[in-house]
Amino acid sequence: MRSKKVSIRGGLMRDMIHDIMETSLGKPIKTGEFRKNPVEPAWVCPSGYEYEIIENDPFKMEYLKPEGVVTGRVVLQLHGGGYIGPMKNIYRKFAVRYSRLSFGGDVLTIDYRVAPEDPYPAALEDAIHAYQWLVKEKHYRPGQIVVAGDSAGGGLALALCLYLRDRGLPQPAGLVLMSPWADVTCSGDSYEFNFQKDPLFGNTRESMLYNSSYVGDADPKDPYLSPIFGDFRGLPAMLLQAGSFEMLLSDTLSVAEKAREAGVRRRVSVYEGMFHVFQMSMDLIPESREAWDEVARFMQIVFRIDRKPEGRVVRKVKRTNRTKNEK
Repeated sequence: MRSKKVSIRGGLMRDMIHDIMETSLGKPIKTGEFRKNPVEPAWVCPSGYEYEIIENDPFKMEYLKPEGVVTGRVVLQLHGGGYIGPMKNIYRKFAVRYSRLSFGGDVLTIDYRVAPEDPYPAALEDAIHAYQWLVKEKHYRPGQIVVAGDSAGGGLALALCLYLRDRGLPQPAGLVLMSPWADVTCSGDSYEFNFQKDPLFGNTRESMLYNSSYVGDADPKDPYLSPIFGDFRGLPAMLLQAGSFEMLLSDTLSVAEKAREAGVRRRVSVYEGMFHVFQMSMDLIPESREAWDEVARFMQIVFRIDRKPEGRVVRKVKRTNRTKNEK
């Protein structure tokens, strides 16, 4: 658990988001209407990478690979967006970063089906298919797969692992969970004590959190919808990150506690004064940079990447004062 104070830049970013949410843009962002049909420029794959769009009816997958590099490692990225928003450019940027932080790993990001057209279990079915595609079609070993997800994607990553465990299928090496939405019933304490603090979802019940079209006719306490109601025994190591100001903070803390009770290796970091999925700030604020550094360390551990020190190790020799007889 982190106890550092919020940085000046982090505080300014948080306040800027709060100010934006107080304008006419706030309501469509909170309800998710803004997410449904994002208008973005065409994404240009950076040099040094191969990028492939895989048409996989009824959804698409985007496969990013470093040119001329084969590590056997892969990150399965499950994007956020309240189960109603499609794939966006920020997650393509995330994919590049995941590749770099895993020292040349490949990244598969799926543009899974979303509600209201495709409610539960559509997104889970697509995540299962993508995981099995990596194992069966591309021949990645489960121990060389990390599943990463933010917000709804974090909850989906947990649901995927519960599904695999329940069917006796091999687990991935680890989970990177950024502010996971792991409780669609919104029953955690932070939904109340951060109600007025959260710059993104605070001060209203008219948001995608309380009116999820993904749930449909299903029981919102189904562990494949709300993983905090599930049994975490046998799940892989987890890195959990959240902001202290977000309403979903309880989801992260509850997942961490259930993981502890189940004997699952986990690391949980709560960043003081931060908002929901502050990692989207990339390198703009210190908290985001530190969170991504933490992801890098976690991947190095679960992927068992052995890095040799750069340069040549030089033995240090203690210097002594010269005596009068020395010339």
